[in-house]
Amino acid sequence: MDRFAVMETFICVVEAGSFSAAAKRLNVGQPAVSKSIAQLEDRLGVRLVLRSTRGLTPTEAGQQYYERAKRSIEEAHEAELVARGTGKGLSGKLRVSAAVTFARLHIIPRLNTFLSAHPDLRIDVRLDDRNIDLVEQGIDVALRMGTLPDSSMTARHIAQTRRYALATPRYLQSHGTPRTPAELAQHEIVVYSPNGGNAAWDFQRGDTVTSVVVTGRIHVSAAEGVRAAVLADMGIAIASEWMFASEISNGEVQAVLEDWSLPPIDVWALFPTGRMVSAKARAFADFVEAILKEITPTT
Repeated sequence: MDRFAVMETFICVVEAGSFSAAAKRLNVGQPAVSKSIAQLEDRLGVRLVLRSTRGLTPTEAGQQYYERAKRSIEEAHEAELVARGTGKGLSGKLRVSAAVTFARLHIIPRLNTFLSAHPDLRIDVRLDDRNIDLVEQGIDVALRMGTLPDSSMTARHIAQTRRYALATPRYLQSHGTPRTPAELAQHEIVVYSPNGGNAAWDFQRGDTVTSVVVTGRIHVSAAEGVRAAVLADMGIAIASEWMFASEISNGEVQAVLEDWSLPPIDVWALFPTGRMVSAKARAFADFVEAILKEITPTT
């Protein structure tokens, strides 16, 4: 039994939805497809597909096998391209995970540039502010901000972005501008709180470090909410430069407490542990790194 041929047959069956449709795609007889899947199920000792009047659907084991088999075929195809010296011609599907706001502001509007450079490549962008399991979700490269929770992951540091205390000029005109971190207690604060609870902000000036615990009336669990609240003149927030890059540039939002600094935020490209990092995943990380250098050229 040709393992890769059987994988490709099973992938085709799942995507086509029936043995007959898969047989047409593969240009073989339906009995050959049915026999191939039956042999695969016998070898694995598990049912992979269920028949119904509406066609075929994969079982839980079948879905897991499909996802991993598809990645294996794609990686084998890429390995052949590299061996032939044509690895620069990226092809197939690239699965990317990124935070919603970052991707909306800076990745998706620029994707056409990346796709134009690689016309045989398709991109599946999974937008999620949560730290999803890369292997389980079949992700090739994930973009993450902040401190990595698991040092065992294959990670590449691609940028470091400044953070500011930010508000709109209209809010500052109405409520005044804080001159010290302690004065933030007198202001409306927009707290980015993905896990609930209050936030502690550490400001530094020279050798002096001041920690401020903010309890603000507005807590939001996603960066998109922080943007919306700040732009609606609802208060001061701590945010990375990338989150308000355009608004900082045009004066719609301005930094306060600029003689104090906040810890910067790191940006990482993460790759599934235990798998060779693909050329397309590396190329995409390079692409994002260039974007971040453009947004924050002084970092």
